[in-house]
Amino acid sequence: MFSTAFSTNLPKTIPSPPPPPLHSFPPIVPSFSLPLSSPKSRHHQGPLRHVIRAIDAAQPFDYESQLHTQYVKSTSLKIAVIGFGNFGQFLAKAFARHYHTLLVHSRSDHSPAVRQQLNAPFFADLNDLCELHPDVVLLSTSILSTESVLKSIPFQRLKRSTLFVDVLSVKEFPRNLFLKYLPQDFDILCTHPMFGPESAKSSWENLPFMYDKVRIGNDEERIKRVDKFLDVFAKEGCRMVEMSCFDHDKYAAGSQFVTHTMGRVLERFGVESSPINTKGYETLLDLVDNTKGDSFDLYYGLFMYNKNSLEQLQRLEMAFESIKQQLFGQMFRVYRKELFGSAEEDEGEERVRLLSAPKENQNGAPVEQASVDSERLEGS
Repeated sequence: MFSTAFSTNLPKTIPSPPPPPLHSFPPIVPSFSLPLSSPKSRHHQGPLRHVIRAIDAAQPFDYESQLHTQYVKSTSLKIAVIGFGNFGQFLAKAFARHYHTLLVHSRSDHSPAVRQQLNAPFFADLNDLCELHPDVVLLSTSILSTESVLKSIPFQRLKRSTLFVDVLSVKEFPRNLFLKYLPQDFDILCTHPMFGPESAKSSWENLPFMYDKVRIGNDEERIKRVDKFLDVFAKEGCRMVEMSCFDHDKYAAGSQFVTHTMGRVLERFGVESSPINTKGYETLLDLVDNTKGDSFDLYYGLFMYNKNSLEQLQRLEMAFESIKQQLFGQMFRVYRKELFGSAEEDEGEERVRLLSAPKENQNGAPVEQASVDSERLEGS
């Protein structure tokens, strides 16, 4: 009875207990042992073993580097530098420091080492360069060749929203060229970094960077693109100056053109260092060093393509003539005094006395009194 009742109440199969939750299992940590040589003791037989456990296992990808790559892609521009001379290379190095992609075109590939350092491919044919659809086309050519270079660019191979930028030392001239030749859909930014490889070789901090947003589309992407380009110079520490091209040329003629003119005049004059240089003279020597490295084409461009330069040149000539006249006038007065001495001084004093003495008429009366008497007679 008992056995039958007990057997009928029991289940036919006994279920297995449920598995423990996953977190209850100890983590599987790879480990390996290295034998360490140790002197044998009476408590331990054989070599000691040191266990090394891998706590920070390698991840399938580096999250921080992925974030950095995504940030660079979102902020970088594809910049085509047309004209890879000294100034073009100078600017390209700054663009590379800010992770922008560079494309290079010039009359000849004369700086392959610099390009390789910047990871910037060279394109001898502008068609090939434009087919890569750069975001920005930067003209870093000479002033004299700007128009011919601009006319040689195959605009039809570029995106219709491409941004064109110049860095010439004159501004109304490239502005007018851009408005004349570029399609209406292209954006235009005229800029002038007021420094160069020599004056900014150590730092760009607080150096003026002039820019004029001549024609920028209303799209948010276009506005952001201009801001990304200008950020290169702002982050380098430049003093950002937004100014019209007209005002730039007016101010530049009175500063940049005059500076280049005086530097070239002093170079032709032949200033040389001496053992007793003053601070002022050292400044003149520095001025000559800063200007003589620039080509005459640049100086001629500053004169030819800035309508204010001729006026400044005339004013310089007039100022020089005025100083000469002042010097020679003073010298002549000194010479006359030495030649004629006190006789000329006595003659001058007599002339002053005669001019200051009251005049008399034929009757011996003063002229003023005679005129008063005649008025009285007429009135009576």
